[in-house]
Amino acid sequence: MSNTIEAEGLVKRYGDKTALDGVDLEARAGSVLGVLGPNGAGKTTAVRILATLVSPDGGSARVGGHDVTKEPAKVRELIGLTGQYASVDEKLTGRQNLVMIGRLLGMDRTAARARAADLLGRFGLGDAADRAAQTYSGGMRRRLDLAVSLVGEPSIIFMDEPTTGLDPQVRAELWAVLREQIARGATVLLTTQYLEEADQLADEIVLIDRGKVSARGTPDELKARAGDRRLEIRPEHDAEKAGRILAEVTGLRPHHGENGVISVPVLDPALPPAALRRLDDAGIVLTEHALRRPTLDEAFLALVAAPADGSPERPAGRPVERPSA
Repeated sequence: MSNTIEAEGLVKRYGDKTALDGVDLEARAGSVLGVLGPNGAGKTTAVRILATLVSPDGGSARVGGHDVTKEPAKVRELIGLTGQYASVDEKLTGRQNLVMIGRLLGMDRTAARARAADLLGRFGLGDAADRAAQTYSGGMRRRLDLAVSLVGEPSIIFMDEPTTGLDPQVRAELWAVLREQIARGATVLLTTQYLEEADQLADEIVLIDRGKVSARGTPDELKARAGDRRLEIRPEHDAEKAGRILAEVTGLRPHHGENGVISVPVLDPALPPAALRRLDDAGIVLTEHALRRPTLDEAFLALVAAPADGSPERPAGRPVERPSA
């Protein structure tokens, strides 16, 4: 399949800060590209360039076959954009917001009202259709904002952290709507702070850190690069000593997580029994031990680049900030 989104060597600077430093992106028609990275990594800047909101300082990008700098109007005809914050007019009702966008897109009044009614129903906003948007809860505003981006039935959708701050039930509802758009052939670029969201939805994932791509692949490929399996132990005592033993046996730095759990990638099937024997010989009692597949969180931690300036790494276990739902 052809690529609907293509970017090569994107560079963007704000003063002496480089937000993007040679980023390549591509998304096939009818697929979901997940773009992950810590806060400030450059994800939103990439979306803004692709959506023609800012111009790159270097590199090139094409969306739907059109150059984003030379043919911005053509690009805008094809895309829908949902940003991190609701962009609706709070003084208007939900219905009025949707009808207004439909009219701006060239629909006649009858078609715009029909499209608004359809979207209000699909997003569970029918009962609130004639209330001012300023009376909506946070979750309702996000649903309305996503509905606004879909009024024109765009073939390419940019979603910049669309579910930030939403509770799990509302996030699941939005996932269902997104899957409907994919099923009809839409191409989606999704940035998110929720790694499980990318794991559920994305066909391909690109990890961006400090303005550079640090890894790319399918969710399963990225997990595999973090080790096909992970050995997890929970020592009753001497956690530091247990960690040192795991490091000696595996040659890798263990991750000390929550609730006293220590984990390490397993690249050789002979290592887990060897590690457990060493721990037993050292008199370390384990309350739990298990061998399991890595999560996308662990792949993220393993694959995001270490600081080039030699500064301390980010705290383990906190690859991205997770807002409270």
